[in-house]
Amino acid sequence: MSVWDTIVRQLVNGLIMGSFYSLVALGYSMVYGIIKLLNFAHGDIYMVGAFVGFFVFGAIAVLLGGGWFSIILAMISAMLFCGVLAWLAQRLAYRPLLNKAAPRLSLLITAIGISLILYNAVSVITKGQFKFMNTALSPTAGLTFGAITISWIQVVLVLTSALLMVLLSWFIGSTMWGKAMRAISLDKDTCRLMGINVNMIIGITFFIGGALAAVAGVMACVYYGQIHFFMGYIMGIKAFTAAVIGGIGSLPGAMLGGLLLGILEAAGTQIDFIGSQWKDVFSFGLLIIMLLFKPTGLLGVTEIERM
Repeated sequence: MSVWDTIVRQLVNGLIMGSFYSLVALGYSMVYGIIKLLNFAHGDIYMVGAFVGFFVFGAIAVLLGGGWFSIILAMISAMLFCGVLAWLAQRLAYRPLLNKAAPRLSLLITAIGISLILYNAVSVITKGQFKFMNTALSPTAGLTFGAITISWIQVVLVLTSALLMVLLSWFIGSTMWGKAMRAISLDKDTCRLMGINVNMIIGITFFIGGALAAVAGVMACVYYGQIHFFMGYIMGIKAFTAAVIGGIGSLPGAMLGGLLLGILEAAGTQIDFIGSQWKDVFSFGLLIIMLLFKPTGLLGVTEIERM
């Protein structure tokens, strides 16, 4: 395989991984931007989305086949389930603390608690076993460029991620709910005085973040063909890394950080002294470097907080 073929292959792999990171990182940034919470349960919502998609796909594939139509229905089901799950988490766990103006540390500990609940619940339900997803999609059919074949699965996953990111950007920038989210991120108290239902907007933010995480989970299930109850942990940390690299609280930054992290990871595996077994060390090394030299991230801004 030539150098050019290797570059193209790793670029495609990086875009796939980066798409997963970006979709989950968007949830991190949306929640942090609006209530300044690092929602560490978000990675486990991604994991729950993968399992919901897996079980729904298995139920309907018997009748409709294992093609794209069944995958789309499974993805929509996972989005609704995880959106409601994220909304319930903020309604039952986060909102009471926010209404009492609890310290951020209390919110952070609560998020870790929810993460552990989801993690252990799925572990018990699945008995800690790997689940394997078999679709009717051909892993070899696709676009061929010399010695490189880009499968239709890879094409569809990247395009789906790009479409969702564009739709989210439009929603945040052009709709009344999106404008309300941006206003609340600046000053919640003033928004209440202006008649904005702050609690409802925060709930919508969690719902959208959970739905995006579910999409990433189902996409990972289709792409890798297997899922497990601890897959949310490493994805949550990687997505958080992507959000920090791009600038925590910045939606364009989350998209850029996710794609950049995925591409750098794929490229790093080609370095002799790194390899695939060291890719996580490579990723977190990038995080440390970013925090040392540009802690606000690539597209983040410095915030001044009055005490």
